[in-house]
Amino acid sequence: MAADRSGTGRAAGHPVGMTFSQHVAEQQKHFPEAKGELTGLLTEIMVAAKIISSEVRKAGLADVLGLTGRTNVQGEAVQILDEFANDTIIRNVRHTGHLCAMGSEEVEGIIPIPEEFPKGEYILYFDPLDGSSNIDANATIGTIFSIYSRTTPPGPLTGEDLFQPGKRQVVAGYIIYGSSTILIYSAGLGVFGFTLDPLAGEFLLSHRNIRIPESGSIYSVNEGYTSIWDETTRTVVNALKGTANPRGRPYRTRYIGSLVADFHRNLLYGGVFLYPKDQKSPRGKLRLLFEASPLAFIAHHAGGRATDGSRDILDLTPTQLHERTPLFIGSPSEVDFITGFYS
Repeated sequence: MAADRSGTGRAAGHPVGMTFSQHVAEQQKHFPEAKGELTGLLTEIMVAAKIISSEVRKAGLADVLGLTGRTNVQGEAVQILDEFANDTIIRNVRHTGHLCAMGSEEVEGIIPIPEEFPKGEYILYFDPLDGSSNIDANATIGTIFSIYSRTTPPGPLTGEDLFQPGKRQVVAGYIIYGSSTILIYSAGLGVFGFTLDPLAGEFLLSHRNIRIPESGSIYSVNEGYTSIWDETTRTVVNALKGTANPRGRPYRTRYIGSLVADFHRNLLYGGVFLYPKDQKSPRGKLRLLFEASPLAFIAHHAGGRATDGSRDILDLTPTQLHERTPLFIGSPSEVDFITGFYS
């Protein structure tokens, strides 16, 4: 059973109405050396998520739809909500005293903590609004975040601090703004989901110890790029559409075009998401630090897999802030099957 999704919305084995903050505090008991900084940081990220969720819900009424007229470091058009989400997260966490630096998919360089605020030991990476090209169509979007602990003594940050392999993440998570707002996170002790109760204004535990199914029936890929894929990728997708695959019958295709939404569906129901390299993006398109690594961390702790076609995503050490990678992520059976073709 992937998660408890009963009609009551309650997660078995936990107190009724357990909030995200209460759960994080309980998890912290497993780490006697913890001082509460991580709990405080996660709480502020949660507050930012509530603010972003509120803005997303009234996007059609407020003047927050459309483009800003700028492009980000990725060369992508910046949506008004992109900018709002980015500014909201930065504003909510920079003063906490828990961070020594931040990185955003929307910002070219490392975001320093202003001098007037105390510094901490954590580094936060985030994609403020994944799938933002879908905003005007009212499709599901989300926020992805990842937290690392610096490895060097207090002082100027080094590449050793900023560019760590994904397996060193302390926490990874995402917030999905869909029919409800759900926060999924892992601190390495399982994967848990919390649904925002709009009346209480709290994220309440709704998915306890999520486990991705060993195999699924769905594959998610943008087949509009078929003409610029390499032959291996075409062979893989044709196998998923045919019978020479783990199921022995065709997989169903589901593709939203929002990574966090496609991943969330497959996390709960099983299946695989593919974003291979192609002629336009020979190194892949998804960002390692902001998208691939945090979702790979969650997949791993839910019993899933994530590779670039040959290597585990969590073993990859970035060499630059906006490094890109191919990504194959989801149920173990499907990811292993696909990796076999590339390796």
